[in-house]
Amino acid sequence: MGFRSDHLSFYVFIFLMFFLHRWTRSVVYGFIFFIAFWVIYDSMRVYPNYLVNDVRVIEPYLIELNLFGIFEGTKEITPNEYLKLHSNSFLDIISGIFYLTWVPIPIGLGIYLFFKDKPMMLRFSAAYLFANLLGFCIYYLYPAAPPWYFEKYGDVEKFNIPGDPAQLVRFDSLIGYPLFTEMYSKNSNVFAAIPSLHSAYPVISWYYARKKGLKIGSVIIFIDIIGIWFAAVYSYHHYFIDVLLGLGCAIGALLIFEGWLYKTQFSRYLNRYVKYADS
Repeated sequence: MGFRSDHLSFYVFIFLMFFLHRWTRSVVYGFIFFIAFWVIYDSMRVYPNYLVNDVRVIEPYLIELNLFGIFEGTKEITPNEYLKLHSNSFLDIISGIFYLTWVPIPIGLGIYLFFKDKPMMLRFSAAYLFANLLGFCIYYLYPAAPPWYFEKYGDVEKFNIPGDPAQLVRFDSLIGYPLFTEMYSKNSNVFAAIPSLHSAYPVISWYYARKKGLKIGSVIIFIDIIGIWFAAVYSYHHYFIDVLLGLGCAIGALLIFEGWLYKTQFSRYLNRYVKYADS
């Protein structure tokens, strides 16, 4: 799969945090589920999902057109295509900013809970990882091309390709730096449009912010949910059906995790782990 500079930076950081001090080691233990997420996600490039099942390229587009088609004159188009026709610099900036928050929002909530309520932090991060694992399974069961792929390549099978910033390249142009271009060049799974986990992450964060009673935090995260959902469609990275399925993935993961998994021996393991992490 190749060894990149970000891999080296990640491993050096974890190594230093683990051995630098007892407290920094507790940080590594506390964020273990986020670390596991990054490793598992990046490892999907070892055996891509397009080698497991056929990639759906046209099917998601036709479903989107049938369910959410918008008439522009006499032609029916998808919400992606409609927003592209009516794009502007303000929406480019707003969508880019919101689409960057899929990492800072969960990590920020995790940092807050790490200092205020470590058991809740581990519960939140474990649910976050579980939602990702559920989404990853769907990626392999139903590999789906994002809207930008269909627009760029049509139904041509061109699967061993890097990611593409799509409409987010407009954000890069406005800030004068290839932020999303560089980010998506390292994407480990191009055909992971369904479900939109970008749309699921803030929902998981919102649930645990509410559970913790963070009123202002809940409002901020709720606004972020709307912003990321809009940005997912505006940026040409997801259809609206992907967003809805991302919401479904988040709800399903929470129902399974909170309704069943956490009520098993797993909760006792987590509580024991908190003591271990603090030791």
